[in-house]
Amino acid sequence: MDYDKLKAIITVPSIDDLSDAALKKLKSGASEAKLEKYESQSKDRLKKIAQAKVKTTMIGALSVVEKTFGFLWGLDEFGNESGRELTENERLLKEMFEKARNEILDNGNTQLRNLLIELEQYDVHWNRYSIQLEVKTEG
Repeated sequence: MDYDKLKAIITVPSIDDLSDAALKKLKSGASEAKLEKYESQSKDRLKKIAQAKVKTTMIGALSVVEKTFGFLWGLDEFGNESGRELTENERLLKEMFEKARNEILDNGNTQLRNLLIELEQYDVHWNRYSIQLEVKTEG
């Protein structure tokens, strides 16, 4: 194949040579790609926010339990270990709490993974924050 034939095959027309329909098609393709990217970013944003909120809920709940009942396994009023040796009952209660804590975290993380998988089934479009200001004209 000679160079001129190859050049004719791969030459892209100038913008002036394109018809209105071809220009609209190009713009439409660019708009669709932009919308697709925006929706992907919107979904990623929602997933990140949902993940943070679920984790905050789990850790916050465990923190409340620890603050409220921590004295049972030797924590002081600030939630710190007192530094003294735990009694047998305190040691058993601490083990029970640690087991319950691990189960809560495991279940929460499982549900978090399920939520992220579920979100993949949806198209997401973030409406962003917007404020509409009313403009009044004098007169």
